[in-house]
Amino acid sequence: MVARLVGAGHDVRVFGRSPEKLRDIADMGAYPASGLAGVGMRADVVVVCVFSDEQLRQVALGSDLLASMPPGSALAVHTTASPRTLEAIADRAAPYQVDVVDAPVSGGPHDAASGRLTLFVGGDDGPVARLRKVLGCYGDPVLHVGPLGVGQKVKLINNALFAAHIGLLAESVRLGARLGVPESALLAALPHGSAGSRVLDIVAARGSVASFVQTAAEFLGKDVAVVRAFTAELGTDLGALDSVIAEMP
Repeated sequence: MVARLVGAGHDVRVFGRSPEKLRDIADMGAYPASGLAGVGMRADVVVVCVFSDEQLRQVALGSDLLASMPPGSALAVHTTASPRTLEAIADRAAPYQVDVVDAPVSGGPHDAASGRLTLFVGGDDGPVARLRKVLGCYGDPVLHVGPLGVGQKVKLINNALFAAHIGLLAESVRLGARLGVPESALLAALPHGSAGSRVLDIVAARGSVASFVQTAAEFLGKDVAVVRAFTAELGTDLGALDSVIAEMP
């Protein structure tokens, strides 16, 4: 994402927590920042892409990042997080006249490198329109799905459904074993049938459900925990998705 922003001609300052990351940033043509305030100072747009909701709160609510940003600038949040966190960030940003947009990403490093990340964007029309030039450096499609927080809701539903697909596929593999069909044969054949899906293609490329889950469990697990907590807070749940996700190996 940094490389594509630099390649598009943007002046990019980046904060990384290790000397290795700072060297990588410099090698890409961006400017290493000494801290979060150094990222926000004089920035038109600040992009936050950290791993978890907790880390997002540390960066956006537990630091001087927002206070360092000039009035009229915008904060774009790529981390998959609770919509409640986005509300808190927007409340904190308002006195500084900083617009907040949530834009969680779907895709992997190869999608970022090719500019094909999917972005589910929530925010007011004006800030989203202003950010499209930046987000379009690495995002295609950039989908404006509603007001602030709706981007996070769409991404959380996406990841819950993704995890449910994995759960159903795991159950299908167990059914295959009971019927005497090896997992390798099943994963090679099913993508060509009416049950084929993007999830099935991804898992088949890994060779087994267990191998994929081992790789993706940390990422999926944190997001499923967020959507479960958020729906519970609203007095609801994931419905049928929840029981399928719970059966994942």
